[in-house]
Amino acid sequence: MSKRLSLVLGGVRAGKSSYAQQLAQAGERVLFAATAEARDDDMTRRIRAHQEARPSEWDTLEEPLDIVGSLAARLRGYDTVLLDCLTLWVSNLMLAETVTDIPAEARRLLDLYQDGDASWIVVSNEVGLGIIAPTRLGRVYAEELGRVNQIVAAAADEVYFMAAGLPLSLKSPADR
Repeated sequence: MSKRLSLVLGGVRAGKSSYAQQLAQAGERVLFAATAEARDDDMTRRIRAHQEARPSEWDTLEEPLDIVGSLAARLRGYDTVLLDCLTLWVSNLMLAETVTDIPAEARRLLDLYQDGDASWIVVSNEVGLGIIAPTRLGRVYAEELGRVNQIVAAAADEVYFMAAGLPLSLKSPADR
C-alpha cells in the first residue's frame, strides 16, 4: 500500500473516529495520536470509550498541544498514524494561547507527514454547517478550524464526510 493522507470530517457523533479506525486497520504498525484532554467527567468518559475501542496492539501518543514535535520524535517504524483529532488540537492551541498562527502550525503538521513514510488518517469536525456561534471566541474558533480543515483537505489524497455513520467520499486519488 502506498503512502496516503486521509481526512475524515463530520459532525459530532457522526462516526468519524470509528471510520478512521477502520481505515487504520490496514496498517501493520499503527500510532494513535490523541489530542483530547480530560477536563471534565464527560470528557474522561469519552476518552476512556475511545481507548477501549482501539486495538490493544496500537501504540498511543497523547499530546494536546505540541503534536508536531511529539509526532516527529515518535514516527520511526510506523506505517500508519491516526490523528484524532484536529478539532480538539485547534481548541487546545487557542485556549493555551501558545500559537499565534494556527494555520501555519497545520502546515508544519503536513510538512511532517510529507517528510515521513507513513500513511496518515486525520479526524476533524466540520463546524461550518451549524448555527453561528453567539460568542466571539466561538466564531474565531470555527474560522480557525475551518481554515485548518481546508489546508488539510487540500493536501489530502482522500477526504470523507461522515453522516449518520456513513462515509461520503468528497475527494479520492482519482480527483487529484
